[in-house]
Amino acid sequence: MNKSMLGIIDSTMVHAGLEELTLHRSAAAIPFGGRYRLIDFVLSNMVNSGIQSVAIFPKLQYRSLMDHLGSGRNWDLNRKRDGLFFFPSPSLNKSVTDPGSLEHFAEHIDFFNRSTQEYVVIANANTVYNMDLVPLLDWHIESGCDITEVRKDGASLGIYLVKKTTLLELLDSREESGYLSMRDAANDLRSQYKLCYYNYDGYAVTIDSIDKYYAVSMNLLRPEIWKQLFLKERPILTKVKDEPPARYSKTAAVHNSMVANGGEIEGTVENSIISRGVKIGKGAVVKNCIIMQKSQIGENCVVENLIMDKEVKIEAGVKVTASPEAPEVIRKGTIKGARATT
Repeated sequence: MNKSMLGIIDSTMVHAGLEELTLHRSAAAIPFGGRYRLIDFVLSNMVNSGIQSVAIFPKLQYRSLMDHLGSGRNWDLNRKRDGLFFFPSPSLNKSVTDPGSLEHFAEHIDFFNRSTQEYVVIANANTVYNMDLVPLLDWHIESGCDITEVRKDGASLGIYLVKKTTLLELLDSREESGYLSMRDAANDLRSQYKLCYYNYDGYAVTIDSIDKYYAVSMNLLRPEIWKQLFLKERPILTKVKDEPPARYSKTAAVHNSMVANGGEIEGTVENSIISRGVKIGKGAVVKNCIIMQKSQIGENCVVENLIMDKEVKIEAGVKVTASPEAPEVIRKGTIKGARATT
């Protein structure tokens, strides 16, 4: 029996709750954990499960995503046969109405017809988890399912498994059925297909709001959570950058934090996630923050409960704090200080 799987990453959804972080990027490309992007989790899960052909279906603001993925080399997907495919929708400008992901798939029907895999796993790009998909496939086959939806505690994780022939039928009949997405097909109790629900009991959270993004990021600082996500036998792969290790001066003090490479730390950092190339000046205090790539925090600053997007600059002596229940997002490229705020 051919038990090979084709991986489909559905990045067509627009999440209003993440708007502050998706003005210049898709949700799939949101930085996470200091050196990763959200898409790294689903993509790594697929590759670690033996999937050698992965297609990504983005909607808007996908330049950053393309830059991150490149040829797929970091995931061993730069292959002569199969590999990584990128399929923007050719009809994005035809209508302001969202036609749904099945319509997007159908626009690239030739890709599915040419693929040789018997099964297709379809997943969103904004769920944080580390899952072996092979047991899911075995369970799907043994249960005689047509469409399997993966759930955790009764809630959908946006992961679906079908035979390729079933997916092609869904695409061909989408106008008649009215299905816009795989979720519609998996939740139609009058469906002609056998619907199954697979319970995943590992750590998994779908990030669809700023509050959830902040909470899940902060959870990475808990060893029991970290150990469930970052496994030696199933590593989370990401884009490799040749940067030196972070440099800590004699005045630096770092507690319960993650600091990525390429940074310069001279101040105090507590309970925070510091991305690549971040500079924190002498006397500065950073608490409960997510600081993204190449941001700068000047001397004697105080920042607390913030999500600072890339290339933000906090000038010397400035204090910016928010409530832990409502973390503030500082947009990419913002300068905060006595002289300028943009």
